[in-house]
Amino acid sequence: MERLQLFRGDTLTIKGKKRRDTVCVVVSDEQCGEGKVKMNKVVRSNLRVRLGDVVSVHLCRIRDGKRIHVLPLDDTVEGLTGNLFDAYLKPYFLKAYRPVRKGDLFLVRGGMRSVEFKVVETEPGECCVVSGETEIFCDGETVKREDEERLDDVGYDDIGGVRKQLAQIRELVELPLRHPQLFKAIGVKPPKGILLYGPPGTGKTLIAKAVANETGSFFFVINGPEIMSKLAGESEGNLRKAFEEAEKNAPAIIFIDEIDSIAPKRDKTGGEVERRIVSQLLTLMDGLKARAHVIVIGATNRPNSIDPALRRFGRFDREIDIGVPDEVGRLEVLGVHTKKMKLSDDVELEKVAKETQGYVGADIAALCTEAALQCIREVDIIDVEDETIDAEILSSLAVTNEHFKKALGSSNPSALRETVVEVPNIRWDDIGGLEQVKRELQETVQYPVEHPEKFEKFGMSPSKGVLFYGPPGCGKTLLAKAIANECQANFISIKGPELLTMWFGESEANVRELFDKARQSAPCVLFFDELDSIATQRGSSVGDAGCADRVLNQLLTEMDGLSARKTVFVIGATNRPDIIDPALMRPGRLDQLIYIPLPDESSRLQIFKACLRKSPVSKDVDLQVLAKHTQGFSGADITEICQRACKYAIREDIERDIERQKRMDIEEQEVVKEEELGVGEIKVAHFEESMRFARRSVSDGDILKYQMFGQTLQQSRGFGPAGFKFSQANNNGLNNPATTSAGGDEDKLYD
Repeated sequence: MERLQLFRGDTLTIKGKKRRDTVCVVVSDEQCGEGKVKMNKVVRSNLRVRLGDVVSVHLCRIRDGKRIHVLPLDDTVEGLTGNLFDAYLKPYFLKAYRPVRKGDLFLVRGGMRSVEFKVVETEPGECCVVSGETEIFCDGETVKREDEERLDDVGYDDIGGVRKQLAQIRELVELPLRHPQLFKAIGVKPPKGILLYGPPGTGKTLIAKAVANETGSFFFVINGPEIMSKLAGESEGNLRKAFEEAEKNAPAIIFIDEIDSIAPKRDKTGGEVERRIVSQLLTLMDGLKARAHVIVIGATNRPNSIDPALRRFGRFDREIDIGVPDEVGRLEVLGVHTKKMKLSDDVELEKVAKETQGYVGADIAALCTEAALQCIREVDIIDVEDETIDAEILSSLAVTNEHFKKALGSSNPSALRETVVEVPNIRWDDIGGLEQVKRELQETVQYPVEHPEKFEKFGMSPSKGVLFYGPPGCGKTLLAKAIANECQANFISIKGPELLTMWFGESEANVRELFDKARQSAPCVLFFDELDSIATQRGSSVGDAGCADRVLNQLLTEMDGLSARKTVFVIGATNRPDIIDPALMRPGRLDQLIYIPLPDESSRLQIFKACLRKSPVSKDVDLQVLAKHTQGFSGADITEICQRACKYAIREDIERDIERQKRMDIEEQEVVKEEELGVGEIKVAHFEESMRFARRSVSDGDILKYQMFGQTLQQSRGFGPAGFKFSQANNNGLNNPATTSAGGDEDKLYD
């Protein structure tokens, strides 16, 4: 057979199933393999073919059309008025060189919604190309949808972020349903079931629908609780009927959504009905004939609560994790959800994908909806009481980058809805001094998120945690918030005691769930405030039945279990480092111990400026003098001085207003107010009064304790302040094993 030579711009006739054919234009695509053609869902629907089907391609010559007549389908133009030609058809045919065929459907996207048209008549012939001289008619009644399949049926191209998993599912589902003879020839049984598990909203149900649509199989849905009945034996009967129905209509897919609700662990459940349903499901899945062409797909977000007998080969052959998508996956999902949206040119989907860490498919869909709502809110001409909206108004709507920014501010990942998650609005500029601490934090937390390729190049896995210790009120919590904001990570703040409960074993479960949520929404910063409340030395707790010890053990194992791929950082803050268990402070858990000291003079000046940046301060107030006279004050103490001075200024301002009101007549009041109106300021006297009540919250004795703890820590490192250096003798000794001896002069390491 002679090979067909095709060039960009050629017109083709493509023949599919049920004697259907359509006309298309050739566009080059380097990613398309040899012997394959890529076509969108509209073309596939006209040809009645699915992904992976065989089509025949024929070169043809098509003349320019004199006139075509197109009509919209009734269910796509409900509630839409105005000029459809100007809003939809004119831009569609002006954009590209479009061949049409009588009887075909085509989809036009625009004005925040899509309209489907049918080609009713073409002249000359059944196929023609729409050029600038072609007359397009769009008059007459709308066309009713008859046998045409809806173009919004879910297909593989409507799913993003799960490319690897989808390839596995297609291999396991499409081959047994379409080519069962392959397994027969090899002499093995085809797979019978697939279990999809993962967090809610990642697309498990959507994948099952897409597989059924693309394979053209009979699709039977069992929603877990639907088959339950109060009559004895009827629940199992409902399950049997579902499997019988699927076998009659083979090839078929049985999809059991929320399978954990009807197949829980038999030894854990108390109800007899649940046990019988699990047993019935097991026997039905074993009883599926090898050539019955029925595949069972189960979906759950709690795989560990399903009966283990279901999770063996021969029942659910393969378990596929549909996890939280990465940045590339999120971009794919955004592409899917925005393909029907009218976006302005300034929308940067790559940037949106980067800023949506931890978002699953459902969250991204909600984000796109929120951005569209922001766009609609800005249009004032829409009258809510009108039954129809003008098509020209709709065509003027477009979602901009600003709408996406606002939507991002009001949404967060669904995996963390129960936990208070925020990307804080505190930056490095809001924290005075502590330059060395900031740099260490950047290297520990910010670099692994922003430059992961550098860590890979040097063969190092990033640090997992940091412990801040120091006097209270020195900005430990503020630093944790700032680093979470700088690296655009999710931030979960945990107050130590809130993990503890009165129920046995529940405190450890809380720690487990917390780390699971953090992994799902990576990159994430877990901040444990007052860490000493849950991480005291083991064996020291009395009267709580060892609860604190068990929580600490759980914390240690979870921190060891954090995989390098999941960027989760643990930051602990405490003002009692001496009582924390040493196992938590070893390298590999809380790698770096950072002392947050009392602020020095320059840092105190920065704190004064940060506290008063929104307040009207008199020019006479010299903040440098205040910083000089507050030696030994913590950041919290300085904040209190500013608040007290502000309070005095407010009191004085209110008293002045009351006095003025008493002094003046009602007629003169308005005039005088305009003349004497002045902005109140915080004056020197207010600060002097405030300084009279200023107090230091950290005593000299406390500071001495922290210094002694730091000194002990330095000594425990082994080499003292001088550190360890390679000398020439060391190098010689390392290069020549004969000279390396414990008692030799060259071996300085053991002196």
